[in-house]
Amino acid sequence: MSSLSTESAAAPAPSDDDAGIRPGEIAVALPPAFDAGLYFIGRIRTPWARREDCPKRGSEDGPICRLEIDPRWEAALEGVGREPRLQVLYFMDQARRDLVLQMPRSASEASGTFALRSPVRPNPIASSIREGLSVLVRGLDCIDGTPLVDLKPQYCTLAHDVT
Repeated sequence: MSSLSTESAAAPAPSDDDAGIRPGEIAVALPPAFDAGLYFIGRIRTPWARREDCPKRGSEDGPICRLEIDPRWEAALEGVGREPRLQVLYFMDQARRDLVLQMPRSASEASGTFALRSPVRPNPIASSIREGLSVLVRGLDCIDGTPLVDLKPQYCTLAHDVT
Protein backbone atom coordinates (compact mmCIF):
# COMPACT_ATOMS: atom_id res chain seq x y z
CA MET A 1 0.00 0.00 0.00
CA SER A 2 1.36 3.39 -0.95
CA SER A 3 2.03 5.98 1.71
CA LEU A 4 1.35 8.80 -0.74
CA SER A 5 -1.84 10.76 -0.22
CA THR A 6 -3.98 11.46 -3.28
CA GLU A 7 -6.80 13.33 -1.57
CA SER A 8 -5.81 16.75 -2.95
CA ALA A 9 -4.89 15.63 -6.48
CA ALA A 10 -8.44 15.11 -7.74
CA ALA A 11 -9.42 18.73 -8.28
CA PRO A 12 -7.65 22.00 -8.87
CA ALA A 13 -6.85 23.90 -5.69
CA PRO A 14 -6.78 27.66 -5.33
CA SER A 15 -3.44 29.23 -6.07
CA ASP A 16 -2.00 32.73 -6.12
CA ASP A 17 -1.19 32.19 -9.81
CA ASP A 18 -4.31 30.40 -11.13
CA ALA A 19 -4.33 32.72 -14.15
CA GLY A 20 -1.19 30.97 -15.39
CA ILE A 21 -2.76 27.51 -15.53
CA ARG A 22 -3.31 26.09 -19.03
CA PRO A 23 -6.33 23.95 -19.90
CA GLY A 24 -5.74 20.40 -18.65
CA GLU A 25 -3.42 21.44 -15.81
CA ILE A 26 -4.08 20.81 -12.11
CA ALA A 27 -2.63 22.71 -9.16
CA VAL A 28 -2.65 21.56 -5.53
CA ALA A 29 -2.39 23.45 -2.26
CA LEU A 30 1.22 23.40 -1.13
CA PRO A 31 2.06 21.89 2.26
CA PRO A 32 3.31 24.16 5.04
CA ALA A 33 6.86 25.29 4.35
CA PHE A 34 9.57 22.85 5.35
CA ASP A 35 13.18 23.91 5.61
CA ALA A 36 15.48 21.19 4.35
CA GLY A 37 18.47 23.13 5.60
CA LEU A 38 19.97 23.99 2.20
CA TYR A 39 22.86 26.41 2.05
CA PHE A 40 23.18 28.20 -1.26
CA ILE A 41 26.86 28.24 -2.18
CA GLY A 42 26.62 31.15 -4.59
CA ARG A 43 24.73 32.62 -7.53
CA ILE A 44 24.73 31.92 -11.24
CA ARG A 45 25.37 34.78 -13.66
CA THR A 46 23.69 34.33 -17.05
CA PRO A 47 22.68 36.67 -19.89
CA TRP A 48 18.95 36.26 -19.11
CA ALA A 49 17.10 38.65 -16.78
CA ARG A 50 13.59 37.19 -17.27
CA ARG A 51 12.27 33.62 -17.18
CA GLU A 52 10.69 33.93 -20.60
CA ASP A 53 14.11 34.75 -22.10
CA CYS A 54 15.78 31.57 -20.76
CA PRO A 55 16.20 28.59 -23.07
CA LYS A 56 13.87 25.69 -22.30
CA ARG A 57 16.92 23.45 -21.89
CA GLY A 58 20.59 24.22 -21.63
CA SER A 59 22.78 23.42 -24.60
CA GLU A 60 26.45 22.56 -24.93
CA ASP A 61 26.96 25.46 -27.33
CA GLY A 62 25.05 27.96 -25.16
CA PRO A 63 26.62 31.15 -23.82
CA ILE A 64 29.26 31.10 -21.11
CA CYS A 65 27.75 31.49 -17.64
CA ARG A 66 29.66 32.40 -14.48
CA LEU A 67 29.23 30.61 -11.17
CA GLU A 68 29.85 33.10 -8.37
CA ILE A 69 30.88 31.09 -5.33
CA ASP A 70 30.47 32.63 -1.87
CA PRO A 71 34.00 33.27 -0.49
CA ARG A 72 33.37 31.01 2.53
CA TRP A 73 33.28 28.03 0.10
CA GLU A 74 36.51 28.95 -1.76
CA ALA A 75 38.51 26.04 -0.30
CA ALA A 76 35.80 23.63 -1.49
CA LEU A 77 36.78 24.45 -5.11
CA GLU A 78 40.21 22.85 -4.63
CA GLY A 79 40.59 20.17 -7.33
CA VAL A 80 37.38 20.98 -9.22
CA GLY A 81 39.37 21.72 -12.39
CA ARG A 82 40.86 18.19 -12.43
CA GLU A 83 37.60 16.71 -13.68
CA PRO A 84 36.50 17.36 -17.27
CA ARG A 85 32.76 17.51 -16.49
CA LEU A 86 30.94 19.28 -13.70
CA GLN A 87 27.40 18.72 -12.44
CA VAL A 88 25.81 22.06 -11.52
CA LEU A 89 22.77 21.93 -9.20
CA TYR A 90 20.68 25.06 -8.87
CA PHE A 91 17.36 26.16 -7.42
CA MET A 92 14.82 27.61 -9.85
CA ASP A 93 13.60 30.11 -7.26
CA GLN A 94 10.99 31.76 -9.52
CA ALA A 95 9.29 28.54 -10.67
CA ARG A 96 5.74 27.59 -9.72
CA ARG A 97 5.66 24.71 -7.27
CA ASP A 98 1.99 23.68 -7.14
CA LEU A 99 1.20 22.00 -10.49
CA VAL A 100 0.86 18.21 -10.45
CA LEU A 101 -0.50 17.90 -13.99
CA GLN A 102 1.03 20.07 -16.72
CA MET A 103 0.19 20.78 -20.34
CA PRO A 104 3.44 21.41 -22.25
CA ARG A 105 2.97 23.90 -25.09
CA SER A 106 3.97 21.33 -27.71
CA ALA A 107 1.90 18.44 -26.29
CA SER A 108 -1.63 17.31 -27.11
CA GLU A 109 -2.27 15.92 -23.62
CA ALA A 110 -1.26 16.70 -20.06
CA SER A 111 1.49 14.83 -18.20
CA GLY A 112 2.31 14.46 -14.53
CA THR A 113 4.99 16.79 -13.23
CA PHE A 114 7.36 13.89 -12.44
CA ALA A 115 7.15 12.72 -16.08
CA LEU A 116 8.50 16.07 -17.33
CA ARG A 117 11.75 18.01 -17.08
CA SER A 118 9.82 21.23 -16.49
CA PRO A 119 11.15 23.59 -13.79
CA VAL A 120 7.58 23.67 -12.43
CA ARG A 121 7.78 21.06 -9.65
CA PRO A 122 7.46 20.82 -5.85
CA ASN A 123 11.22 21.26 -5.40
CA PRO A 124 12.50 23.11 -8.48
CA ILE A 125 16.09 21.90 -8.32
CA ALA A 126 17.72 21.90 -11.74
CA SER A 127 20.74 19.89 -12.78
CA SER A 128 23.05 20.51 -15.66
CA ILE A 129 26.15 18.59 -16.71
CA ARG A 130 28.68 20.94 -18.21
CA GLU A 131 32.22 20.92 -19.39
CA GLY A 132 34.27 23.90 -18.43
CA LEU A 133 36.54 25.52 -15.92
CA SER A 134 35.80 25.58 -12.22
CA VAL A 135 33.60 28.67 -12.31
CA LEU A 136 32.95 29.27 -16.02
CA VAL A 137 30.44 26.89 -17.58
CA ARG A 138 28.45 26.83 -20.80
CA GLY A 139 24.81 26.19 -21.57
CA LEU A 140 22.75 26.67 -18.41
CA ASP A 141 19.01 27.41 -18.58
CA CYS A 142 18.35 29.81 -15.70
CA ILE A 143 17.97 33.53 -15.08
CA ASP A 144 20.73 35.77 -13.81
CA GLY A 145 21.11 35.50 -10.03
CA THR A 146 19.69 31.97 -9.68
CA PRO A 147 20.80 30.40 -6.37
CA LEU A 148 23.56 27.81 -6.74
CA VAL A 149 22.99 24.67 -4.62
CA ASP A 150 26.01 22.45 -5.30
CA LEU A 151 28.81 21.43 -7.69
CA LYS A 152 29.98 17.85 -8.20
CA PRO A 153 32.36 16.15 -10.61
CA GLN A 154 30.41 14.13 -13.18
CA TYR A 155 31.67 10.55 -13.31
CA CYS A 156 28.69 8.57 -14.60
CA THR A 157 26.82 9.26 -17.83
CA LEU A 158 24.28 6.45 -17.39
CA ALA A 159 22.00 8.07 -14.81
CA HIS A 160 19.46 9.08 -17.45
CA ASP A 161 19.13 5.45 -18.66
CA VAL A 162 17.97 4.03 -15.31
CA THR A 163 14.27 3.21 -15.09
